[in-house]
Amino acid sequence: MIGFAGEGDRATRSPEFPPWDASSGLRGDIGNRAVLDALQVESLMANLDASLRVHARAQFFSWTQGLLQGLIKHEVLVCALRNGEPLPLRIDSFSTSVPDSATFSELFQRDSSVAASLIKAWKERRFRPVICEAGEVSPNCSGAFARELQRVGASQVVAHGMHDVHGQVGSFFTFACRSGTLGPRQAYLVELALPFLHSAWIRTQIESATEGARPAPAGAGILTARELEILRWIYLGKSNYEVGAILKISPLTVKNHVQKILRKLNAVNRTQAVGKALETRILSP
Repeated sequence: MIGFAGEGDRATRSPEFPPWDASSGLRGDIGNRAVLDALQVESLMANLDASLRVHARAQFFSWTQGLLQGLIKHEVLVCALRNGEPLPLRIDSFSTSVPDSATFSELFQRDSSVAASLIKAWKERRFRPVICEAGEVSPNCSGAFARELQRVGASQVVAHGMHDVHGQVGSFFTFACRSGTLGPRQAYLVELALPFLHSAWIRTQIESATEGARPAPAGAGILTARELEILRWIYLGKSNYEVGAILKISPLTVKNHVQKILRKLNAVNRTQAVGKALETRILSP
Protein backbone atom coordinates (compact mmCIF):
# COMPACT_ATOMS: atom_id res chain seq x y z
CA MET A 1 0.00 0.00 0.00
CA ILE A 2 1.36 3.43 -0.93
CA GLY A 3 1.09 5.94 1.88
CA PHE A 4 0.86 9.70 1.38
CA ALA A 5 2.78 12.02 3.64
CA GLY A 6 1.37 15.25 2.31
CA GLU A 7 -0.38 18.01 4.29
CA GLY A 8 -3.56 16.80 5.93
CA ASP A 9 -2.69 13.16 5.40
CA ARG A 10 -1.85 10.80 8.18
CA ALA A 11 0.75 8.19 7.29
CA THR A 12 2.10 5.31 9.29
CA ARG A 13 5.77 4.80 8.63
CA SER A 14 7.26 1.38 8.31
CA PRO A 15 9.95 0.22 10.77
CA GLU A 16 13.39 1.77 10.74
CA PHE A 17 15.46 0.54 7.80
CA PRO A 18 17.98 -1.99 9.18
CA PRO A 19 21.72 -1.32 9.12
CA TRP A 20 24.20 -2.88 6.75
CA ASP A 21 24.97 -6.54 7.27
CA ALA A 22 28.75 -6.41 7.27
CA SER A 23 29.09 -10.10 6.48
CA SER A 24 27.07 -9.92 3.26
CA GLY A 25 27.24 -6.27 2.24
CA LEU A 26 23.42 -6.23 2.10
CA ARG A 27 20.75 -4.40 3.98
CA GLY A 28 19.03 -6.44 6.66
CA ASP A 29 15.51 -6.37 5.19
CA ILE A 30 14.67 -4.73 1.91
CA GLY A 31 11.08 -5.84 2.45
CA ASN A 32 10.25 -2.85 4.63
CA ARG A 33 7.99 -0.35 2.92
CA ALA A 34 8.65 3.37 2.87
CA VAL A 35 6.02 6.09 2.73
CA LEU A 36 5.85 8.03 -0.53
CA ASP A 37 4.91 11.68 -0.56
CA ALA A 38 2.40 13.14 -3.01
CA LEU A 39 5.11 14.35 -5.44
CA GLN A 40 6.69 10.90 -5.59
CA VAL A 41 3.33 9.28 -6.24
CA GLU A 42 2.73 11.79 -9.05
CA SER A 43 6.18 11.09 -10.49
CA LEU A 44 5.57 7.35 -10.24
CA MET A 45 2.33 7.60 -12.19
CA ALA A 46 3.96 9.81 -14.84
CA ASN A 47 6.75 7.25 -15.27
CA LEU A 48 4.36 4.31 -15.52
CA ASP A 49 2.42 6.16 -18.21
CA ALA A 50 5.62 7.09 -20.08
CA SER A 51 6.85 3.49 -20.00
CA LEU A 52 3.86 2.39 -22.08
CA ARG A 53 5.10 4.49 -24.99
CA VAL A 54 8.56 2.89 -25.06
CA HIS A 55 9.03 0.60 -28.07
CA ALA A 56 12.61 1.27 -29.21
CA ARG A 57 16.02 1.52 -27.57
CA ALA A 58 16.23 5.27 -28.15
CA GLN A 59 12.89 5.72 -26.41
CA PHE A 60 14.05 3.50 -23.53
CA PHE A 61 17.18 5.64 -23.19
CA SER A 62 15.17 8.87 -23.22
CA TRP A 63 12.78 7.57 -20.58
CA THR A 64 15.26 5.98 -18.16
CA GLN A 65 17.80 8.79 -18.39
CA GLY A 66 15.14 11.49 -18.34
CA LEU A 67 11.84 11.20 -16.52
CA LEU A 68 12.80 8.08 -14.55
CA GLN A 69 15.77 9.94 -13.06
CA GLY A 70 13.32 12.07 -11.11
CA LEU A 71 12.02 8.94 -9.43
CA ILE A 72 15.08 6.68 -9.20
CA LYS A 73 18.22 8.80 -9.40
CA HIS A 74 21.12 6.80 -10.82
CA GLU A 75 24.38 7.28 -12.69
CA VAL A 76 24.33 4.01 -14.64
CA LEU A 77 21.60 1.50 -15.48
CA VAL A 78 22.61 -2.00 -16.60
CA CYS A 79 19.85 -4.12 -18.16
CA ALA A 80 20.19 -7.89 -18.51
CA LEU A 81 17.84 -10.23 -20.31
CA ARG A 82 18.11 -14.01 -20.12
CA ASN A 83 19.03 -15.28 -23.54
CA GLY A 84 19.19 -19.02 -22.98
CA GLU A 85 19.94 -21.65 -20.36
CA PRO A 86 21.07 -21.66 -17.69
CA LEU A 87 22.12 -18.01 -17.51
CA PRO A 88 23.55 -16.43 -20.66
CA LEU A 89 22.50 -12.78 -20.49
CA ARG A 90 22.00 -10.15 -23.16
CA ILE A 91 23.40 -6.97 -21.59
CA ASP A 92 22.95 -3.27 -22.36
CA SER A 93 23.73 -0.17 -20.30
CA PHE A 94 22.56 3.42 -20.21
CA SER A 95 23.99 6.60 -18.74
CA THR A 96 24.21 10.32 -19.37
CA SER A 97 26.86 10.77 -16.67
CA VAL A 98 29.70 8.87 -18.31
CA PRO A 99 31.17 9.27 -21.82
CA ASP A 100 30.85 5.62 -22.83
CA SER A 101 28.12 3.70 -21.01
CA ALA A 102 28.86 0.60 -23.12
CA THR A 103 31.91 0.06 -20.89
CA PHE A 104 29.62 -1.04 -18.08
CA SER A 105 27.71 -3.59 -20.14
CA GLU A 106 31.00 -5.02 -21.41
CA LEU A 107 32.45 -5.30 -17.89
CA PHE A 108 29.19 -6.69 -16.48
CA GLN A 109 29.15 -9.37 -19.17
CA ARG A 110 32.87 -10.11 -19.01
CA ASP A 111 32.82 -10.66 -15.25
CA SER A 112 29.97 -13.15 -15.04
CA SER A 113 30.53 -13.57 -11.29
CA VAL A 114 29.00 -10.11 -10.68
CA ALA A 115 25.70 -10.98 -12.36
CA ALA A 116 25.71 -14.46 -10.80
CA SER A 117 26.38 -13.06 -7.30
CA LEU A 118 23.74 -10.35 -7.51
CA ILE A 119 21.13 -12.77 -8.88
CA LYS A 120 22.00 -15.34 -6.21
CA ALA A 121 21.57 -12.73 -3.47
CA TRP A 122 18.29 -11.61 -5.08
CA LYS A 123 16.96 -15.17 -5.05
CA GLU A 124 18.08 -15.71 -1.47
CA ARG A 125 16.11 -12.63 -0.51
CA ARG A 126 13.00 -14.13 -2.09
CA PHE A 127 13.23 -11.95 -5.18
CA ARG A 128 13.42 -8.64 -3.33
CA PRO A 129 15.76 -5.77 -4.30
CA VAL A 130 19.40 -6.12 -3.30
CA ILE A 131 21.33 -3.07 -2.09
CA CYS A 132 25.09 -3.35 -1.75
CA GLU A 133 28.31 -1.38 -2.04
CA ALA A 134 30.50 -1.84 -5.09
CA GLY A 135 34.06 -2.72 -4.12
CA GLU A 136 36.63 -5.43 -3.67
CA VAL A 137 35.33 -6.31 -0.19
CA SER A 138 31.79 -6.81 -1.46
CA PRO A 139 30.84 -10.46 -2.06
CA ASN A 140 28.20 -9.39 -4.61
CA CYS A 141 29.70 -6.55 -6.64
CA SER A 142 33.46 -6.53 -7.08
CA GLY A 143 36.09 -6.80 -9.78
CA ALA A 144 36.55 -4.53 -12.80
CA PHE A 145 32.86 -3.66 -12.96
CA ALA A 146 32.86 -2.40 -9.36
CA ARG A 147 36.13 -0.51 -9.84
CA GLU A 148 34.67 1.33 -12.83
CA LEU A 149 31.56 2.23 -10.82
CA GLN A 150 33.77 3.57 -8.04
CA ARG A 151 35.77 5.57 -10.56
CA VAL A 152 32.67 7.45 -11.73
CA GLY A 153 31.40 7.89 -8.16
CA ALA A 154 28.54 5.39 -8.43
CA SER A 155 29.56 3.05 -5.64
CA GLN A 156 26.13 2.01 -4.36
CA VAL A 157 24.03 -0.52 -6.24
CA VAL A 158 20.39 -1.58 -6.11
CA ALA A 159 19.53 -4.61 -8.24
CA HIS A 160 16.16 -6.20 -8.92
CA GLY A 161 14.63 -8.41 -11.57
CA MET A 162 11.68 -10.40 -12.89
CA HIS A 163 11.43 -14.19 -12.73
CA ASP A 164 9.35 -16.90 -14.37
CA VAL A 165 7.10 -19.50 -12.70
CA HIS A 166 10.15 -21.70 -12.04
CA GLY A 167 11.97 -18.93 -10.20
CA GLN A 168 14.45 -18.42 -13.02
CA VAL A 169 15.52 -14.87 -13.78
CA GLY A 170 13.91 -13.35 -16.88
CA SER A 171 15.38 -9.87 -16.69
CA PHE A 172 17.65 -8.15 -14.20
CA PHE A 173 18.27 -4.44 -13.71
CA THR A 174 21.16 -2.88 -11.82
CA PHE A 175 21.02 0.79 -10.83
CA ALA A 176 24.39 2.24 -9.84
CA CYS A 177 23.99 5.35 -7.68
CA ARG A 178 26.13 7.82 -5.79
CA SER A 179 27.10 6.70 -2.32
CA GLY A 180 24.60 7.57 0.40
CA THR A 181 21.63 7.99 -1.94
CA LEU A 182 20.00 4.56 -1.50
CA GLY A 183 17.54 3.64 1.19
CA PRO A 184 14.20 1.93 1.77
CA ARG A 185 12.27 4.43 -0.30
CA GLN A 186 14.50 3.98 -3.34
CA ALA A 187 14.32 0.19 -3.04
CA TYR A 188 10.53 0.39 -2.81
CA LEU A 189 10.35 2.64 -5.89
CA VAL A 190 12.49 0.15 -7.81
CA GLU A 191 10.05 -2.59 -6.83
CA LEU A 192 7.09 -0.53 -8.00
CA ALA A 193 8.65 0.49 -11.31
CA LEU A 194 10.28 -2.85 -12.14
CA PRO A 195 7.33 -4.55 -13.95
CA PHE A 196 7.01 -1.54 -16.25
CA LEU A 197 10.77 -1.36 -16.77
CA HIS A 198 10.76 -5.06 -17.67
CA SER A 199 7.87 -4.71 -20.13
CA ALA A 200 9.39 -1.67 -21.83
CA TRP A 201 12.78 -3.38 -22.16
CA ILE A 202 11.17 -6.52 -23.62
CA ARG A 203 9.34 -4.39 -26.22
CA THR A 204 12.62 -2.80 -27.33
CA GLN A 205 14.12 -6.26 -27.83
CA ILE A 206 11.15 -7.41 -29.90
CA GLU A 207 11.34 -4.22 -31.94
CA SER A 208 15.05 -4.74 -32.53
CA ALA A 209 14.63 -8.41 -33.49
CA THR A 210 11.87 -7.73 -36.00
CA GLU A 211 13.27 -4.53 -37.46
CA GLY A 212 15.05 -6.26 -40.32
CA ALA A 213 12.02 -8.36 -41.24
CA ARG A 214 9.47 -5.56 -40.97
CA PRO A 215 8.06 -4.32 -44.29
CA ALA A 216 8.67 -0.73 -45.22
CA PRO A 217 6.34 1.58 -43.32
CA ALA A 218 3.40 3.07 -45.13
CA GLY A 219 4.50 6.22 -46.91
CA ALA A 220 8.20 5.38 -46.85
CA GLY A 221 8.27 5.31 -50.66
CA ILE A 222 6.93 8.87 -50.85
CA LEU A 223 10.34 10.38 -50.16
CA THR A 224 13.50 9.78 -52.13
CA ALA A 225 16.65 8.52 -50.43
CA ARG A 226 18.13 12.03 -50.49
CA GLU A 227 14.96 13.53 -49.01
CA LEU A 228 14.95 10.93 -46.24
CA GLU A 229 18.59 11.74 -45.54
CA ILE A 230 17.85 15.47 -45.30
CA LEU A 231 14.78 14.83 -43.14
CA ARG A 232 16.91 12.80 -40.76
CA TRP A 233 19.33 15.71 -40.35
CA ILE A 234 16.41 18.10 -39.83
CA TYR A 235 15.14 15.75 -37.10
CA LEU A 236 18.57 16.03 -35.47
CA GLY A 237 18.19 19.82 -35.40
CA LYS A 238 20.42 20.83 -38.32
CA SER A 239 19.79 23.99 -40.34
CA ASN A 240 19.75 24.08 -44.15
CA TYR A 241 23.27 25.50 -44.10
CA GLU A 242 24.52 22.73 -41.77
CA VAL A 243 22.82 19.99 -43.82
CA GLY A 244 24.39 21.42 -46.97
CA ALA A 245 27.84 21.37 -45.38
CA ILE A 246 27.37 17.77 -44.20
CA LEU A 247 26.08 16.52 -47.55
CA LYS A 248 28.37 18.82 -49.61
CA ILE A 249 25.49 20.47 -51.45
CA SER A 250 24.38 24.10 -51.46
CA PRO A 251 21.92 25.43 -48.85
CA LEU A 252 19.63 26.39 -51.75
CA THR A 253 19.54 22.76 -52.92
CA VAL A 254 18.71 21.70 -49.35
CA LYS A 255 15.93 24.30 -49.26
CA ASN A 256 14.45 22.92 -52.49
CA HIS A 257 14.50 19.39 -51.06
CA VAL A 258 12.84 20.63 -47.85
CA GLN A 259 10.04 22.26 -49.88
CA LYS A 260 9.43 18.95 -51.67
CA ILE A 261 9.40 17.10 -48.34
CA LEU A 262 6.79 19.52 -46.97
CA ARG A 263 4.57 19.09 -50.01
CA LYS A 264 4.84 15.30 -50.00
CA LEU A 265 4.05 15.05 -46.29
CA ASN A 266 1.41 17.78 -46.44
CA ALA A 267 3.22 19.67 -43.69
CA VAL A 268 3.32 23.41 -43.13
CA ASN A 269 6.78 23.51 -41.58
CA ARG A 270 9.84 21.40 -40.78
CA THR A 271 8.68 20.52 -37.26
CA GLN A 272 5.35 19.20 -38.53
CA ALA A 273 7.13 17.23 -41.26
CA VAL A 274 9.35 15.53 -38.69
CA GLY A 275 6.32 14.79 -36.50
CA LYS A 276 4.38 13.21 -39.35
CA ALA A 277 7.43 11.21 -40.45
CA LEU A 278 7.86 9.81 -36.92
CA GLU A 279 4.14 9.09 -36.59
CA THR A 280 4.01 7.17 -39.86
CA ARG A 281 7.40 5.57 -39.08
CA ILE A 282 9.04 6.99 -42.19
CA LEU A 283 11.59 8.08 -39.59
CA SER A 284 12.44 6.06 -36.49
CA PRO A 285 13.77 7.69 -33.31
